[in-house]
Amino acid sequence: MGIFNRKPEATTTAAAAPAAVDPALAALTGEYTIDAVHSSIGFTVRHAMVTNVRGSFGEYEGTLHLDGSDPSRSTAAIDVKIASIDTGIADRDGHLRSPDFFDAENHPLMTFRSTSAEQLGGDAYRITGDLAIKGVTRPLAIDLTFNGSAKDPYGNERVGFEGGAEILRSDWGLTWNAALETGGVMVSDKVKLTFDISAIKSAA
Repeated sequence: MGIFNRKPEATTTAAAAPAAVDPALAALTGEYTIDAVHSSIGFTVRHAMVTNVRGSFGEYEGTLHLDGSDPSRSTAAIDVKIASIDTGIADRDGHLRSPDFFDAENHPLMTFRSTSAEQLGGDAYRITGDLAIKGVTRPLAIDLTFNGSAKDPYGNERVGFEGGAEILRSDWGLTWNAALETGGVMVSDKVKLTFDISAIKSAA
């Protein structure tokens, strides 16, 4: 069951009446806060042309506005602390925080602000917005799957999404690299982003 009801099919006759809104879906409409303890924002990048390095950001906060009747009215805003980057290797994390990459001291946050949202079909959605890294802001489209909603043992109303996107880090000025003797470079330009989001509905 999708979080938003599907758009009515086109017709060659008189305009059809708007599709009825499922009350269960409409009930999901509201403001949500991302639960960082039960969510993850990660990335994967090719290293030395032969393997993948995975990492994540441990500190971030964000809010969602979900509209259970009209997905185009849904919005998202996320702030990620660059200094919380974690690839499992302290020296590598320090290099990523340095001016060679994110320059966390001068650019402590990576931010995303949505500009549009749409249902692709069923539980599949796409949210498009502005991703800002290291003083550069560029558009980013994130494809998401709605995993459902539930009330947890503490009475919190939750929704869950998972999805991802691919970016070229050079588009945001992250261009550091090193050539390999065998050809190619140390760090790929392409980066895969992954999102697993659990969000709690705010009290009315």
